[in-house]
Amino acid sequence: MPTSAWIAAGGATGTLLRYGINLVITAWLGEAMPWGTIAINVSGSFLIGLFAALTEPGGRWMVSPDIRLFVLVGLCGGYTTFSSFSLQTLALIQAGEPGRAVANILVSVIFCLLAVWLGYVAPAFLFQGGRN
Repeated sequence: MPTSAWIAAGGATGTLLRYGINLVITAWLGEAMPWGTIAINVSGSFLIGLFAALTEPGGRWMVSPDIRLFVLVGLCGGYTTFSSFSLQTLALIQAGEPGRAVANILVSVIFCLLAVWLGYVAPAFLFQGGRN
């Protein structure tokens, strides 16, 4: 299968996951804050950090370049929603909710940076016995 097909398949999978998870979280927590988008961006940041660390050269999992691109570019690219985050932040500002807009920015950026770092360092804690 060509590399572009791997990336497209990952993107389609990530997009469907984003849509479904956002529906569930919005039904659960409501629409006052874009919690679905925040949760997706945080979990996507963790996933990309974790998979990048596990599959980097010398990492614990040896995967083909196509599988790495499927996950890092396709799946995570289709799943995470920075453009949605930006549009929702603008909508909060336009709705006269600057406090919620700032809260959305701070929560998203801080938790996504924390999540990508946790994902990246997780293999060191999970596999403390050394690389096998």
